Order: sequence, then C-alpha cells, then structure tokens
Amino acid sequence: MPASIIVAGAVCLLVVARAAAHQRRPVRSLLVSALCGAAGLAAVALLSPLTGFSLPLNTFTVGCSVILGLPGVILLLVLNVFL
Repeated sequence: MPASIIVAGAVCLLVVARAAAHQRRPVRSLLVSALCGAAGLAAVALLSPLTGFSLPLNTFTVGCSVILGLPGVILLLVLNVFL
C-alpha cells in the first residue's frame, strides 16, 4: 500500500477523533457517525438498481464510510460520478 494512502487515512482519523473529542459524549458520537455511514453505504447498495449509482463494497469504501460517516459516502458518490 502506498505511503500516501496511509498518511491520508491517518490524517482523516485524527480529524474525526479531534471533532469527536469536542463533543459531549465522544465515543457515542463516533459510534453514531460510523453507524450512519454504514447505513448510508447499505442504502446506496440497496438502491443502486433504481438509481443507477453503485459503489463497490471493498475495504476502501467501507473504511471511508465508517470513518467519515455520511459525508464519506457522499464523497464516494461524487468521486464515482466525476471520475
């Protein structure tokens, strides 16, 4: 795995952890965000026959959706459309 991907992942983890640390309940905030991201990815996968948008289920997409939450799923959809 290239070092740039590892560095980018570490930066994303630090940003999410810092944002969660400023919440009243940081662990709960992280878990809710991860759950929302996983649910968003599942919704995209279930609705792909109707919408025409699909995301491959691999470690990158699952990791991005769990770490970044719903904004991560939206980011993946936007990247899928433009790239």
